[in-house]
Amino acid sequence: MNLYLRLIWTLLRAWRMPKIAFGQTLERSLTVLPSDLDINGHMNNGRYLTIIDLMLVEYFVRTGYAAVMLKKGWRPMAGGSFITYRRGLQPFESYTLRFKLDASAEVWNFMRFEFSCKGKLSAAGCMKGAAVSKQGLVPNALAYDLLGLEMPIHALPTAVSHWLNAEAELMKTPWDFA
Repeated sequence: MNLYLRLIWTLLRAWRMPKIAFGQTLERSLTVLPSDLDINGHMNNGRYLTIIDLMLVEYFVRTGYAAVMLKKGWRPMAGGSFITYRRGLQPFESYTLRFKLDASAEVWNFMRFEFSCKGKLSAAGCMKGAAVSKQGLVPNALAYDLLGLEMPIHALPTAVSHWLNAEAELMKTPWDFA
């Protein structure tokens, strides 16, 4: 139930906040709630990605992309993520989350995120996502066109390129767990 309340709160807040441009960094100050904790008493590793999903909702609403997706009947879909943890976030500790669109490819968008506390990096990573229609993944060129924007053309960040290469290698053949 807690996550649904956070989702509703995120939507209500995002609809009232000013629009932002694609590529603009979102920064949010948050607090580790008791429901975020794992058995070790710090923020659960899965909760980081759940919080990222909420930032993604805010990003979609504030850039206008949510309205385009709703109008076209598209759904957002995560295609993968990587995250590295450096320092645990403790109960009731305040932290800052920074989140931004880092790059776009044919269908995938790559979002960078960083969790920091007291000036120290706690976790950082990247997720990839796309819009999906009944016909499959939506080309970014179409999505940007519907938003009245030109799709940015630039090289993928090195970390994203390495991640995609590792992902391709992992998915090439099934692992032998015998």
